[in-house]
Amino acid sequence: MSERRDPITIVAYDAAWPVSFQAQRTRIESALAGLLVGPVEHIGSTSVPGLAAKPIIDMLARVDAYDRAAAIEAAMAGIGWVHAPEPGDEADRKLSFCLPDVAHRTHHLHVVEAASTGWPTWLAFRDHLRAHPADAAAYGELKARLAAADDRDRPRYRAAKAPFIADVLHRITIGGSQADEDRP
Repeated sequence: MSERRDPITIVAYDAAWPVSFQAQRTRIESALAGLLVGPVEHIGSTSVPGLAAKPIIDMLARVDAYDRAAAIEAAMAGIGWVHAPEPGDEADRKLSFCLPDVAHRTHHLHVVEAASTGWPTWLAFRDHLRAHPADAAAYGELKARLAAADDRDRPRYRAAKAPFIADVLHRITIGGSQADEDRP
């Protein structure tokens, strides 16, 4: 398996991202028919209009059972997607795939059990950023600063974004976010 070679690059929002997502969504939903629980979702920064992002379309698919991994892997390989395990995937009962290859991906698919607890927060964070442009802009600025500081250290990049994400999720949980609040 090859390793990632693409740098962390943050670019301005591209109106083609939703179109690219939809094209792959159609292919994935067809390939995983009978295994999916709900629609394939566009997640991550490319799913938030106006938000600067890495030009990689993040997607979420929920399946009935992780123990059907072999069938999922075969179906995804059949449409040209590459299995790209990430640290923690097995413990989280999650599968990761990318397109066109691991080293230089344009799309990333997270396949999780519908019964797992993590994925609802991904949708909540996405929906919050869509509804709160000030938070989306702050998140975009944070990601750009982190990428400019070191565009190769993905663990550091992810860890440095975590407090911002946790703050947003905390505000959602307590039901107290305001679109015009000044947030970090």
